[in-house]
Amino acid sequence: MYTFIINPYSRSGRGQEIWIRLEPILKTRGIDYEAHFTKYQKHAAAIVREITSDAQPHTLVILGGDGTINEVINGIRHFDKVTLGYIPTGSSNDFSRAQRLPKDPVKALNIILDGKHLRPVDIGIMNYQQKKRNFIVSTGIGFDAAVCHQAVISKMKVLLNHLKLGKLTYVGIALNRLIFSKSCRLTLTLDDQTPVTFNDAFFATAMNHCYEGGGFKFCPAAKPDDRYLDVIVVDTNSKLKVLVLLPAVFFGLHTKARCVHIFTCRTAVFETDRALAVHCDGEPVFLQRHIKASLAEKQINLITKH
Repeated sequence: MYTFIINPYSRSGRGQEIWIRLEPILKTRGIDYEAHFTKYQKHAAAIVREITSDAQPHTLVILGGDGTINEVINGIRHFDKVTLGYIPTGSSNDFSRAQRLPKDPVKALNIILDGKHLRPVDIGIMNYQQKKRNFIVSTGIGFDAAVCHQAVISKMKVLLNHLKLGKLTYVGIALNRLIFSKSCRLTLTLDDQTPVTFNDAFFATAMNHCYEGGGFKFCPAAKPDDRYLDVIVVDTNSKLKVLVLLPAVFFGLHTKARCVHIFTCRTAVFETDRALAVHCDGEPVFLQRHIKASLAEKQINLITKH
């Protein structure tokens, strides 16, 4: 049986419209399914937590954006018992971009129903103040997190979603936040080795795959199944440099810039000289000075095209 977790509000209500298109296909094909609709923030996590608490195998199909995926993976009790399907309906859809899943909802559904190919995917863990959050895309501190914080309350996001230009949301907000963000002193410790200090870190992010923020290719070599995290630190107090770098990031052409530092690790600890915005798969976490990113022991299986 397929259990659908549907965010009807994703991309300003497009999630509901897509479900109305897809449900008749399930009925026509005689598919055994049940549908759960999220009604408030973190509702998806609560739904999934209850469903997976029996430690039995489940196939969960997410209809939503990266934020909905984040809620789901934070509700799953047993990763090795869950098979995940995804129909992207969000603004950024970085997870589906990295997994090369179809943008067309019908095609995405058909791949899930055929279920021929499974790919193991790493799950990240972000720890802060004796709390933890799972992530499947990325977690970061500084400028990129400030952009995510702003996106949650942005009227620009609603407008661009209505115009079917949602992927430009993060570009527009990034340009806005560039004016107000400031660099910080950051100490980065990888795999319990010698700490490295950056005096003008603009942001630092641990990536489970290469994309973030609607197509920014921060860590071009990152793979979501290699049991490693890729970490990027942009170390400059020049906003002009950051502005020049942003277009290059879409093509992964920023990696040779002197202010860009990329590492591969299993664990990364970030410590800053002041509390800064933090995000987990684009979902805001209140201002922090110390976060740790690592990998969960178990992977989760994702239904893919090949």
